Formats: sequence, structure tokens, C-alpha cells
Amino acid sequence: MSKKVLIISSSPRKSGNSEMLADAFAKGAREAGHQVDTVYLRQASYGFCKGCMACHKLGHCVIQDDAREIATRMHDAQVIVFTSPVYYYSISGQLKTMLDRANPLYDSDYAFTKVYFLTCAAEDEPSTPEGAIKAIQGWVDCFDRCQFVDTIFAGGVTEPGDIQGHPALEKAYEAGKSLT
Repeated sequence: MSKKVLIISSSPRKSGNSEMLADAFAKGAREAGHQVDTVYLRQASYGFCKGCMACHKLGHCVIQDDAREIATRMHDAQVIVFTSPVYYYSISGQLKTMLDRANPLYDSDYAFTKVYFLTCAAEDEPSTPEGAIKAIQGWVDCFDRCQFVDTIFAGGVTEPGDIQGHPALEKAYEAGKSLT
């Protein structure tokens, strides 16, 4: 059965390593017959959450910017794939801000049931992505019907394109291809 997959790429660099991981996942998912949509946060214009909690009454954020439309796309997707480089042992600021702005989804009848996380870093220690994984897991834990399925990490990549030939690319492709 075909799924609606939304990839949210938070790399500030076009064709960066985490974006290449997202491309591999998307290719596998498309080949498996899924509908894939990608949002590039570097192309979006959105601000910080104000903490006003009006979204719980209105069902959407009071700030009229690109985050409202992205949150709607998140709401309607069955699978969400977050991609982020590891910055200071956590997710990018762009992704953290978008997760905060997705607060209206909390009380909604969202469609997503699965979340994947694709990440990369210059460091290649197995513990490198732990803080970033914890940030994504914390968001997923707020949604009872949602499961954090997998993290795919590519360590030892710094410059755009360093990921070429990295085993994480094949893992991302296979994860997309094996979506159920």
C-alpha cells in the first residue's frame, strides 16, 4: 500500500551530506511505490514559536509564515523523515525551530505513524548522534500513535559530497525501499 512520505531536510547547505541521505531514502521509497514530498527548510521563511499556546485553541499557529504550511504537510503525511547534520551534538537550529512550530499537531488527528531520522557529522564516534537522536525521540514521544522507527547515521563526513560511497547511503535507500 502506497504511503505519503514527507522528508524535512534541515541542512543549510544545498546538496549537503544529510540532504544526500534524504535523496537516497526518497529514491528507495519512490521505487517502492510511495509518494514522496521533500521540504527544504533552508528555502522556508519561518520564525520562532512564541509559546502563546493559541495553536491548541485554533488548530494552527498564529504566526503567518511558511511553518504553518509545513506543519499542515506534516499532519497529512503518514511517514515523516527528518534529516539534519549534527551540530554541537544535537539537531540543527532550523529543525529544532520547525519542531517547536509543529506544536499545533499535538492535539490534532495527525496521519503520521512512523518517523525516521537521517543524520551525519564530521565526527564518526558511535555516540556522536546521541543528542540529536534524543531531540527527535523527545518530539516523537509527544505523539501516541507515532513510532520512531530508525536512525541512519553517517559519521566522518564534513564537506558536501564526502558521503559518496558511505554505507549509510545504501542503508537510507533500503529503509525507503522497505517502507510498509
